[in-house]
Amino acid sequence: MINSQLVLSLFSGIGLLDSGFESNGFCVVRAPEKILGGDVRNFHCSKGFFTGIIGGPPCQDFSRLRRTEPTGEGLELLGEFCRIVLESDCDWFLMENVPGVPSLEIDGYHIQRFDLSPLHVGHKQSRLRHFQFGSKTGLILNIKRMDFEGVAEPCVTATEGSRIGKRSFQEFCELQGLPAGYDLPELHKVAKYRAVGNGVHAAVSNEVSRAILEALTSENPFTIFNSKLCACGCGRFVFGKQVTANQTCRKRLSRKRDGLITVKYQNVTCDLTGVIEPKFVTV
Repeated sequence: MINSQLVLSLFSGIGLLDSGFESNGFCVVRAPEKILGGDVRNFHCSKGFFTGIIGGPPCQDFSRLRRTEPTGEGLELLGEFCRIVLESDCDWFLMENVPGVPSLEIDGYHIQRFDLSPLHVGHKQSRLRHFQFGSKTGLILNIKRMDFEGVAEPCVTATEGSRIGKRSFQEFCELQGLPAGYDLPELHKVAKYRAVGNGVHAAVSNEVSRAILEALTSENPFTIFNSKLCACGCGRFVFGKQVTANQTCRKRLSRKRDGLITVKYQNVTCDLTGVIEPKFVTV
């Protein structure tokens, strides 16, 4: 079957998230990108042109590792992502970020939230990524997890290039699932690490895009109407009277309930779990 899905990529960076979709047959078009001097805030697209939208808005404001106060740009660019989703009237979207990112609610879309690490797809790098998949028809992705057996490597981060004792750039790239010899000759060394570290592991991108393609082409897809997901937001299936998938999920759900703040701006609702103080957002 030919995959005729035309996908718009926002905040694509060097295209690591895009690569998984391209390998699964999606046709990916990249919006203006900051690394190339573009600004998504000036971008508009025609209604009905793209069937899907993918992207990872800047995560620094939502990261638990940040050392400075949030700038507000994170929420602003989340809003731009949502604006383009609504403007395009796409059938589905995928937003990638850190686990502390707000939970989006966009009119007309049912949203599945889940976390995924390279460890969950058989690779030794441990950085956890958070995804929110929205569709008009309530599709649910069936992510196939295959835990890594062995000693995990510390996670890849965008700031490693400026650290003493950093791993070699080739090792760094390989931990992101990139091929041997991968390089970005047009960038200086610190910028190379930042560009690769900001991306999604190749195997994670491939698994998520595979699951999306499966959901879109299946004759009997999983949906919110015939399936039940863990209440913690991890994206795992639960059955019968189960509310959460495991003990870790129960703890996560408890923390989420304790720190829940609801923030509204424009026509998007975000649930902030204590990552940003209310004074930094528009209520």
